[in-house]
Amino acid sequence: MCAAARPPLAVVFGCRGQALGKNERRFFRDADPLGFILFRRNCREPARLDRLVGDLREAVGRNAPVLIDQEGGPVQRLRPPHWPNDPAAARFGRLAERDPVAAEEAVRLLTRAIAADLARHGITVNAAPVLDLAVPGASAVIGERAFGADPDTVARLGRAACEGYLAGGVLPIVKHLPGHGRAPVDSHLDLPVVTADRGTLAADLAPFRALADMPWAMTAHVVYTALDPARPATLSPSVIADVIRGEIGFDGVLVSDDLCMGALTGTPGERAAAAVAAGCDVALHCNGRLREMVQVAAAVPPLGEAALARLARAEAARRGSVEAGPADSAALRSRVAALLAAA
Repeated sequence: MCAAARPPLAVVFGCRGQALGKNERRFFRDADPLGFILFRRNCREPARLDRLVGDLREAVGRNAPVLIDQEGGPVQRLRPPHWPNDPAAARFGRLAERDPVAAEEAVRLLTRAIAADLARHGITVNAAPVLDLAVPGASAVIGERAFGADPDTVARLGRAACEGYLAGGVLPIVKHLPGHGRAPVDSHLDLPVVTADRGTLAADLAPFRALADMPWAMTAHVVYTALDPARPATLSPSVIADVIRGEIGFDGVLVSDDLCMGALTGTPGERAAAAVAAGCDVALHCNGRLREMVQVAAAVPPLGEAALARLARAEAARRGSVEAGPADSAALRSRVAALLAAA
């Protein structure tokens, strides 16, 4: 892209299937979103996935970021029989209770293996790890996806996960700022309201503060009455400016959680515009419905200078962290299994 060209739109889009339709291809070419996100509906066969990733980038004419959610456990878009079934984060949290060093090593090895799998298909950003705390009595939407309830353990294992992804050339997205673990309902279905006071929320913020140097992060569609009683974090200028950018100190690329989720109200365009206006660098629209994407594209601006600088820093971190030589993901997973079995 030449220097005079308009920057991409501040949005990441999903697509409907395993191949781009003509209308999708034309829309992506004209709209020029920052990048794309893949789901299980897009990832059925390795060869078709490779073609889809190539076609998405060809549609916008550049090496656009391609995202996925490949956490392990319940959230894995790449699944058997073509890809491995990896353990959930909670398995490593339980290992950390007995052997913290082994747990960190196992997490780093597994995420290095996941990164190798993703990079093989041209996927450059993974929406993981989850740094939310496992809070008893909260919605099960986080559950086994969390490393545990102790902020220090979550921070240590979260950093190990990020190191593994980066070593494999994949940018991690820490999520969900400023903490989804206390949410009483699933934000995919309804708007969670967390009434904990600021002192209690300090524990939720701690892992994110410890990993504030990471390149990407994702917001939570959760209302925290002690921070902003009227708006969920994704749509709250005060939560983003004062807590995420201020108290936590995160200055990387901030992407919204999926704007299609039931926690939010309004049209797709209104949701996207509100997220960017609140301070998200990038809006995330996942369902691949063309009519909705047209609305979103009309509502969001091109990436601003601050967002472009953050994206450039993230890409430099990705390139600067890659380990030399190919990784044997099967051998790495065998070492992970041995560590889990030995403890």
